Amino acid sequence: MRLLVTGGAGFIGSNFVRYVLAHAPTVRIVVLDKLTYAGNRANLASLPANRCQLVVGDIADAPLVDRLVAQSDMVINLAAESHNDRALADPQPFIDTNINGTYTLLEAVRRHRVRFHQVSTDEVYGDLPLRTDLADPQHADTFSVESLYNPSSPYSASKGAADLLVRAWVRSFGIQATISNCSNNYGPYQHVEKFIPRQITNILTGRRPVLYGDGRNVRDWIHVQDHVAALWMILQHGRVGATYLVGAHCELSNRDVLAAILDRMGRPADDFELVADRPGHDRRYALDNSLLVNELGWRPRHSDFAQGLDDNIAWYRQHQDWWSGSKDATEAEYGRQ
Repeated sequence: MRLLVTGGAGFIGSNFVRYVLAHAPTVRIVVLDKLTYAGNRANLASLPANRCQLVVGDIADAPLVDRLVAQSDMVINLAAESHNDRALADPQPFIDTNINGTYTLLEAVRRHRVRFHQVSTDEVYGDLPLRTDLADPQHADTFSVESLYNPSSPYSASKGAADLLVRAWVRSFGIQATISNCSNNYGPYQHVEKFIPRQITNILTGRRPVLYGDGRNVRDWIHVQDHVAALWMILQHGRVGATYLVGAHCELSNRDVLAAILDRMGRPADDFELVADRPGHDRRYALDNSLLVNELGWRPRHSDFAQGLDDNIAWYRQHQDWWSGSKDATEAEYGRQ
């Protein structure tokens, strides 16, 4: 099988590439990645060259995409601008990559009749009330595949628009495509701008961790290895036209996650700074993963968040050469924002 992985040098993308190479010995992968700040050659450096090739390029480059899709049996789109703070500062790259790039891929898979999977986010649904605020017992306390899109930020709006393009291309043109919306990932190779690695690397570099607003925002945390296992399962066996929600039922507030990091790294419980909340900051996400579980038999294997967090802290301690070069620039950007 010839598999094209867009965004394969990023966090989730490189973990997906590693997973497939380990579990599918006959698959050969081409990674198409623009290598922006979030893409890193080092994420793929140790992989066998005879099974994994990196092509540096943009998913909005139609001639390049057409050539690579024509040589592929399947395409999975993990290429995305994904950081909300950056989207608030400059939405344009999110439109260019997340919408125009997805359109370019869809047209190529339509021409060449190649199966396609779109990797999306739970943020397209907007947010849910905190469980303590659910006054109406009939109020849905999780997002389901029937939930309406209600994005809050330029990032989530661009991802929602891309999902709708995929649905339209399935219905209008009959392409073989699936979509998945996943909750918050954590694990190795995650950029230090993201919440968990930012707090860990702040402590490792002598900075204080930072918490937006009151810290009560709740996320459903999933280990990246569970996510990529779900992606590989959907790509192979998912029902054409279906949307699968990938969540681990591990709801924790940002404050709770930070408290666990501080405790494990030997820092006082109050050793962090509160900063002004981000505009449009969603309060809570939670996903109903029953379709994925019941239809495809997926189950999260890394269900012990405490153990996963310990492993993640250890990974960032042991791989300071991987993240140290981008840490100062990331914190300087946060300072400007």
